[in-house]
Amino acid sequence: MGQFIQRVLDLFDLAPSTIAAQFVHPRASRRIALATCDVAYAFRRAKRRTIGMVIGPDGLEVSAPRWVTVGEIEATLHEKADWIVRKLVEMQEHQRRLGEARIQWRDGVVLRYLGESLQVVLDSSAVLKKNNAQLETLGDQSAVSFVLRIGLPITASPEQIRDATQAWLMHRAKELFAERLDHFAPRLGVAWKRLSLSSASTRWGTASADGAIRLNWRLIHHKLDVIDYVVAHELSHLRVMDHSPQFWDTVKSVMPDYPARRRLLREEPLAPWG
Repeated sequence: MGQFIQRVLDLFDLAPSTIAAQFVHPRASRRIALATCDVAYAFRRAKRRTIGMVIGPDGLEVSAPRWVTVGEIEATLHEKADWIVRKLVEMQEHQRRLGEARIQWRDGVVLRYLGESLQVVLDSSAVLKKNNAQLETLGDQSAVSFVLRIGLPITASPEQIRDATQAWLMHRAKELFAERLDHFAPRLGVAWKRLSLSSASTRWGTASADGAIRLNWRLIHHKLDVIDYVVAHELSHLRVMDHSPQFWDTVKSVMPDYPARRRLLREEPLAPWG
């Protein structure tokens, strides 16, 4: 398989059978051999000055100006072969782990809530109306920290369980985010005007100059320290809209340990929601 591929296997503690000899993008239009791997990639011409390469869940995508020849494109890919294959292997391993962690929606499923474990329990008793939910906090000796009782029968479909759970989590997220915005805004000398929730797959929050804040509801899975980092980050944009040193100094003024919190956010990917 080659010395480079062996180094990648060692890095991720993978067996040779776990790495694909081929990486095929579903919209592949070109193919090239890189570091003993067969890479089929999606290619397009674009209005840009240089050759661009992006590696996502589907594989390698390459874009290039119209005036760049195929030979030049392939020469660049060979030059970047080690980086491309390493990133393809990393993405393949990331997708495998996400697949293993995919939530199985059923009675008793355990999720993360504020960095702790939360168990979803179906309860069709008269106490809970249909689709309503009630949170219980358990003692330190319990295997889970919280129980979320949802007013659904044991025969509820996975989709019903998912939707009812998500509705409760989103409601709780909006309440908590508003509380944390109110906590940090005075300390930063800013005023937020409107809060909305997003389900973005790659962005945790955004801020507009008019004071509108948009936060990913799935932050509710993370510890409060991490949520507070994202809140302080977006509120800081109401003072400095870019990511200049002045911006990071603004974040640091209310959160001196923000680098550690930021690192936690990056190192704790969430399971696919679906």
